[in-house]
Amino acid sequence: MYEKIWLAAAGLCFLVVFATTMWAIGGHRYQPSRVNFLLNLAGFLCLTMFLQLRGELLGRCPLTTLSEVLIFLSWSTVLTYLVVGPTYRLSLIGAFTAPLVLVLLGLALVFRTNEPPEIRTEAINPWLETHAAVSLIAYGVFALACISGAMYLIQNRQLKRRELNEWFYQLPPIHTLGLANARLLIFGFLLLTIGLATGFFVNRSTGEMKLLMSFGIWLLYGGILLTRWLKALAPLALARLSVVAFLLSLVTLWGMEFFRV
Repeated sequence: MYEKIWLAAAGLCFLVVFATTMWAIGGHRYQPSRVNFLLNLAGFLCLTMFLQLRGELLGRCPLTTLSEVLIFLSWSTVLTYLVVGPTYRLSLIGAFTAPLVLVLLGLALVFRTNEPPEIRTEAINPWLETHAAVSLIAYGVFALACISGAMYLIQNRQLKRRELNEWFYQLPPIHTLGLANARLLIFGFLLLTIGLATGFFVNRSTGEMKLLMSFGIWLLYGGILLTRWLKALAPLALARLSVVAFLLSLVTLWGMEFFRV
């Protein structure tokens, strides 16, 4: 009962962030504000409380259903923003993060079942817990890379068409967005590598399809970063690929049952 209240409170926080930002930009009144950051922080804390209560109920890391996976992904996305946003002064990225989180939470409600949760009776496998959690945190980093890539594409389009509207003046410098996008992809890839590596220590069989999908995403991001390292990928192409790669990750997420613990 209480966990649903925390989830609803989190959704309300992110809805207010998105709505007030769009209203301010539409009225040409937007200014970077600590209020939006604090609202994102409040939403993050509400998601944390939900995951904690859910974990106590299940007796394990709350990644047993697709719904819980999507909520955990929302949590890791906001966590990444709270860490990276102030570092790169990406104040407006919180407004872009909010609708993505709202979509993920909405999908979590769609896929949520009314079946009673499966309570854990066996001993906790720390490698399995680490494998699932770190992998999903990596997806949260990729989500923010997708957002920064989308912002890069918006600004690049405005520059090419010379449509320097209100959005242009609120976005961070295009060089900063490109740098943040590349570093987020690298960090996310490292986390995903750690997550997959810990999976080899799990004393549990994994289906062929699950394994193929997991390493498919790893190879996708690895190929993107390798191409960039060989200087064969311009920042614009990297931004596009970061968006496409994350959307593909979401499409295949439903099949990755290795998150189940």
